[in-house]
Amino acid sequence: MKNILIINGHPNKDSFNFGIAAAYKNGAENAGATVKEVVIADLKFNPNLQFGYQKKSELEPDLLLAWEKIKWADHLVWVHPVWWGGLPAITKGFIDRLFLPGFAFKYRENSVWWDKLLAGKSGHIITTLDQPSWYYWFKYGRPSVNQLKKATLGFCGVAPINVTYLGVIKTADITLREKWLNRVTEMGKKLK
Repeated sequence: MKNILIINGHPNKDSFNFGIAAAYKNGAENAGATVKEVVIADLKFNPNLQFGYQKKSELEPDLLLAWEKIKWADHLVWVHPVWWGGLPAITKGFIDRLFLPGFAFKYRENSVWWDKLLAGKSGHIITTLDQPSWYYWFKYGRPSVNQLKKATLGFCGVAPINVTYLGVIKTADITLREKWLNRVTEMGKKLK
C-alpha cells in the first residue's frame, strides 16, 4: 500500500484548501494508504534562501522533519491556491529552502546534467483558482503548475504527476464545493 504525503501550501487554515487536504486524506486512508501531512503554515522556518547555493544555510528542525516525510512518501500530494499566477510565498520559500542540491537533486561534476534524487515517487497537484482553469491555461500558460510540476518536482524525478484544478473558488456555492470535495475524496480512494 502507498505511503502518501499531503503538503498543504495555503497559509490560511480557514481556507477551502484545508477541506481539500482533509477530503483527500479521508479517501486515501479509506483505501488503506498510510497518510502523513505537512502544513507549511505550521512550520517555523525562514523561507528566504539567503545565500542561494553559494553558502549552506542550516535547515530548521521543522524543515528536517518535513524532508523525512518527503523521503518516506511514495506519492506527494500538493494542495495550494494560485495567487498572481504562482504559488503562495510561503510555499515557494518551502521549496527554495528544502529542495536543495544533495537532497532533491545532485549536480554531476563537470556536467550540465544532474541526478534526480526523488525518482520513484509520483505526485498530484490540486490547485484552486479564482478563474476558469481553461483561461488560466490559455491566457497565462499555467505558470504555477509549470513551476511546481516541471521545474521542481519533474526536475527532481517525481513522475508521473497529475494535476487537478478547482475553480472558480470565489463564486462557488456550498453545493459546488461539496461536489469538489467528493471528487477529491474519490481521487484519494484511487490513490492518485
